[in-house]
Amino acid sequence: MRYIFSNLKHYWRSVLLLAVLLIVQGFCEMSMPQYTQNIIDIGIQNRGIEHILPSKITADEYAEAQIFMDDAQKREWQDSYSEKSGEYVRDDLDKEELEKLDQDLMTPLVLTYQLGHMTEEEFRGMVKDQADGAGPDVRVFEAEDESGKKATYVDVRPAIRQMIEAGQLQEGQIAGMKQQIEETLSKTGEQTMKAMAIRYAADAEKAAGVDVSGLQKRYLWVSGGKMMWMALLMAAAAIAVSFVASRVGAGVGRDLRYRVFRNVVGYSSAEMEKFQTSSLITRATNDVQQVQMVTTMLLRMVMYAPVLAVWGIVKVYQSHANMSWVIALGIAVIVGIILTLVVLAMPKFKSMQKLVDRLNLVSREILTGLMVVRAFGREKTEEERFDDANRDLMRTQLFTNRVMTFMMPSMMFVMSGLGVLITWVAAHRVDAGTLQVGAMTSFITYSMVIISSFMILTAMSIMLPRAGVAAERINEVISTETSIESPAQPERAGAKKGVVRFENVGFRYPGAEMDALKGITFTAEPGKTTAVIGSTGSGKSTLVNLIPRFYDVTEGSITVDGVDIRSMDLHELRDEIGFVPQKGTLFSGTIASNIRFGRPEASDEEVRRAAGIAQADDFIEEKEEGYDSYISQGGGNVSGGQKQRLSIARAIAKNPKILVFDDSFSALDMKTDAKLREELSEQEKDAAKIIVAQRVSTILNADQILVLDEGRMAGLGTHRELLDHCEVYREIAASQLSEKELEETRHAGR
Repeated sequence: MRYIFSNLKHYWRSVLLLAVLLIVQGFCEMSMPQYTQNIIDIGIQNRGIEHILPSKITADEYAEAQIFMDDAQKREWQDSYSEKSGEYVRDDLDKEELEKLDQDLMTPLVLTYQLGHMTEEEFRGMVKDQADGAGPDVRVFEAEDESGKKATYVDVRPAIRQMIEAGQLQEGQIAGMKQQIEETLSKTGEQTMKAMAIRYAADAEKAAGVDVSGLQKRYLWVSGGKMMWMALLMAAAAIAVSFVASRVGAGVGRDLRYRVFRNVVGYSSAEMEKFQTSSLITRATNDVQQVQMVTTMLLRMVMYAPVLAVWGIVKVYQSHANMSWVIALGIAVIVGIILTLVVLAMPKFKSMQKLVDRLNLVSREILTGLMVVRAFGREKTEEERFDDANRDLMRTQLFTNRVMTFMMPSMMFVMSGLGVLITWVAAHRVDAGTLQVGAMTSFITYSMVIISSFMILTAMSIMLPRAGVAAERINEVISTETSIESPAQPERAGAKKGVVRFENVGFRYPGAEMDALKGITFTAEPGKTTAVIGSTGSGKSTLVNLIPRFYDVTEGSITVDGVDIRSMDLHELRDEIGFVPQKGTLFSGTIASNIRFGRPEASDEEVRRAAGIAQADDFIEEKEEGYDSYISQGGGNVSGGQKQRLSIARAIAKNPKILVFDDSFSALDMKTDAKLREELSEQEKDAAKIIVAQRVSTILNADQILVLDEGRMAGLGTHRELLDHCEVYREIAASQLSEKELEETRHAGR
């Protein structure tokens, strides 16, 4: 997993910017439920009034409001207002002061409101209880009840006030009346109490000439406007997060592909054999894609989920709804579901990458050897082999997909069930007056956010291990250093002549039990041709692959111009060598671009010269576009002989000091072979030529012939000398030539 996070260290500025943007987005998202709650509870239910103290009040109301206030409460009330033109206007108080007054003065104001809004039935009971039977001086009016219907109310506060002023009501009687009303109100909840106090404030402001309806509309417009701007800011932050996260993810993918490609290009043959080509392709494509996708999701979702979860928990705690146990229950259920799915699907996720490797391997083998498959009529068999690999991958993917399809329905079921449970619990509290409708709505929203955050984290816990496996596979390629490297302080030859010397060279392939080469000693000199011949598997290709350091010798040494090639700069060494591999490989482009592959600055004349020596100019000139003719990938639109000749021309155009031909004349007819060798001898007089050959007839005139037998030197000399003294060479020659031809070549060869 650490490899995924280590890829982000070069993008720390972008990650820091993402953190800021996610905090902004989280702040906006967590503010939306609060705005919704305020619009419902304050804007709609409380008519846009936030605090119980009226902003403006008449003189009579100012006095009557103090009926049930003690001395401390009266001082707070009186200190909060200033008299202006016979009315009282609330002073400019800050939010904290208003909230304190809400707590201190709620009960006396609610009691006052109750006295001012007695029903006819309550009033008749009050009159019946009067000792003298006299009716008090009251005010009767009509107003809407809680259901919005017109009802008749009686305001007995003027009478109570007159009785207090006349001394007919003592402090003890007032306290008893206060206690009686408080006992009635104690059956209602705190939120109901506040709602009654807010209604008192609204009625008092309306009586004082305040446009309460206008204030409500203004509050709704302001709150709605803030909500809209918050939504726009959240959308802008979300877009910016997606943009930055996608850029970082794409950058990580680009960097990984570059590092994998750079390392693989520098691999020696030993490393290439360690990693199969199909696996390297999978690691550079599918695995990188997995890491890129998860990195983007990591930055967009996994970083955001904790922000939402923590913020949501804080908001739920601040709501004082006392329903945290509901959220804990939902989280426990979701974690249980996710863990069950992880246990079922995780082993399949781990095996999926290997199945992708296998499918790529089978596909590559079939496509590469398609002609052979057709030639031997193996289409049906290979289709079945591909189908087996394809079905194994399909079955694994189907299993994981089927398991994971349960995740979203399960999550939706849990979230919906949670919403129902919260609504059921909250409805009872709303009915009891301990919770408002808007608070219930916001609590549901916060709960869904918290549950969603945990769902994101648990879902990513499934994807991260698979991406972690992919990251480890990529890191394995990146961290594997090539065994063939340039020395820290390379040596340089005094004069570049192209003298190649093998001194008691031995070589064993990595992991092999036996040496592929043993005790090889010879010198290839400039202007001379050294031929290497032997039976199949004798080590001919292995020998020439040691010269450009595709492998390093395990015994002895190879020198070029007197300098051990392991002490030379790798680029400088290979720049001196024109290598033609056993299998001619061309690249998509033109004929000219392929010939210039090793020396891009070669002129048109040098390109034509190289093609002429390689006997390729005849078929090139026959093409309509000549040297600008298109070559498809791998040289699929030219024949094997043409491909070999273009490969030879590519090596010659490099103008090297050493020319190495690894059985690269095998696809040429005898006439073209002879003409090409003749041109090589005449045109490349200064180069040391090392030729691996299968046909004795093609190396008769070589300056020296090295005969290999099971990796050992069986002979070294000219054709004539080897016929006389080398049994292995004599057997090879006898297998290819008749007695008469052998006698003729003895006299014709060197």
